[in-house]
Amino acid sequence: MRNIRLKKLGVLAVAYLFYGACTQAIASDGQDLIERAVNEAIHPVMEEYDVPGMAVAVAVQGRRYVFNYGVASKESGQKVSDETLFEIGSISKTFTATLASYAEARGTLSLSDNASKHLPALAGSSFDRISLLDLATYTAGGLPLQFPASVTDQKTMIAYFKGWQPSYAATTHRLYSNPSIGLFGYLAAKSMGEPFDDLMEKTLFPELGLTRTHIRIPEERMGDYAHGYSKAGRPVRVSPGVLDSEAYGVKTTAADLIRFVEANMKGANLDDTLQRAIAATHTGYVKVGDMTQGLGWEMYAYPVDLERLLAGNSKKVSLKPNKVTRLDPPRPPGENVLINKTGSTSGFGAYAAFVPAEHIGIVILANRNYPIPARVKAAYQVLTALQGAPASAR
Repeated sequence: MRNIRLKKLGVLAVAYLFYGACTQAIASDGQDLIERAVNEAIHPVMEEYDVPGMAVAVAVQGRRYVFNYGVASKESGQKVSDETLFEIGSISKTFTATLASYAEARGTLSLSDNASKHLPALAGSSFDRISLLDLATYTAGGLPLQFPASVTDQKTMIAYFKGWQPSYAATTHRLYSNPSIGLFGYLAAKSMGEPFDDLMEKTLFPELGLTRTHIRIPEERMGDYAHGYSKAGRPVRVSPGVLDSEAYGVKTTAADLIRFVEANMKGANLDDTLQRAIAATHTGYVKVGDMTQGLGWEMYAYPVDLERLLAGNSKKVSLKPNKVTRLDPPRPPGENVLINKTGSTSGFGAYAAFVPAEHIGIVILANRNYPIPARVKAAYQVLTALQGAPASAR
């Protein structure tokens, strides 16, 4: 009897060893497929647009993969690594939206509040009739892409907003605007009683588990901060500006940003209040063509073809006023959507996209501001390939 048991154990041991070896082989095949897909999408972009360095991270069914290319600094020759910090430009707006949604979940504001409620200095101005939601969705009535040069500090910012007159009725037109969502983030922080930068760096980033994400880069991390490169090829980094933190101030690694993307797809290990706040940023409020505006994020019914995705990320949508279709009631968060956001500074270009229903996502970070259509096409190519990845990689 003892010999029979030993023989059975031996057979089981061999079976387990065989199963483990097969699992490793499948996992390796899955990673190889993903790496090939990323390489095929990224190498041509780097060559065509002379991008010095890129970091790409992919999330597939709870697994994360990071791929690094080129150099973080042409001057020093330092290579892009998992520690390299990139400016992500307007992808920062998705963090700002998350903080504001968190504030609403904690009861310090309501998206229906008029803006002047949280900044009494604006009482008697147009902002008595403009809601926080209008600011968040760029539908306040035509706030511009950037502040005029005369706005240099909080005093001149408030004076500008007090004197500003809308060109359109609130919620009728969308005009993408840093001052709009910048003020949204600023007022959200005021409702919570702490400076915006502190709330991000001491509350939101840590609660998301992001250890390499910053607005103000610590001195000891400056060696990991990539140089961005201008169109002329000169090293450049983002310049300080009014409401810069709220609109375009986040610097992070590909590994941290894909973790944030995963939190937007699952969020199961997060505090319940934060998890609800993240989900709420996927609520749809207005539509421009096939694109639905959420809080920070922009969304498309899935599956979506590349042409519609490019149209929603075009200059016509991002730089011009567009009439909107208001969703009343707002469209609740769903899984059959592709959610994305682009981000740029003078020397950096970034893109993030994910599909909750497929549990796949991608972030692409580069130290050159190369064209947005190229980012969208590369990400779409990779995401399409990921749908065919082996189960172990998905």
